[in-house]
Amino acid sequence: MTTAAAPAQPHILLVEDDEVIREATRMALERYGFPVTTAADGLEGLEAFHAVRPDLLLLDVMLPLLDGVGLCRRIREESQLPILMMSARTDPVDVVSGLEAGADDYVVKPFESAVLVARIRTVLRRVRVAPAAVPPPPAAPSPDTPAAPVALSPSPAVRNFDGLQVDTDSMEVRVDGRLVPLTPTELRLLLEFTAAPGIVLERSALLERVWDYEWGADTRVVDVHVQRLRAKIGSGRIETVRGFGYKLRRPA
Repeated sequence: MTTAAAPAQPHILLVEDDEVIREATRMALERYGFPVTTAADGLEGLEAFHAVRPDLLLLDVMLPLLDGVGLCRRIREESQLPILMMSARTDPVDVVSGLEAGADDYVVKPFESAVLVARIRTVLRRVRVAPAAVPPPPAAPSPDTPAAPVALSPSPAVRNFDGLQVDTDSMEVRVDGRLVPLTPTELRLLLEFTAAPGIVLERSALLERVWDYEWGADTRVVDVHVQRLRAKIGSGRIETVRGFGYKLRRPA
């Protein structure tokens, strides 16, 4: 009897300049079954990214040679892989800078290894946005059956909003026909908005649905991702409702 091999765990690239933290984090992640490649500075991290093509990047904000924010920006120029930033500082400027550079989320050091792994798995789940089920093709008609007229109608999998087109089968987003690359988190956020156009979505609800946070968390994560999404699909499409949250403008 042949036993099926267990699916490979996602490969993590850990970029951390503190040797003690780097090795402790590596060993903790490997105990949970993750293969880990490490780097001690930003430039080494960039080289490792190109060499191993990891499934997730875990990097410190403060790095020598090329800091975490700069490394995040460089990688975002060519990849939409999940990025989780680590920082011992909770200064809002550091947090916002990392998120604006393209990070999906952040954790504050020191952290429990179980908490870090939970956050990693949460970020990775966003990558696995399952396309909607595609119905089977209709059965071929018999030669004696008269051909029925062909009804031309838009696919229910495609959501259209005045030039913004979201295909929930292919998970592609277009603005005025131009393909717009989104990170998995940005795509999940846009899917929430396009599923409820004109409806105000509270920040707490978005944190739960997109980031899988079932407790109070930093709403700056939502605000910065909405800002990034606006920059890609058009600044006027998502409206801020002060004191509540955001909503996608209905087509005129």
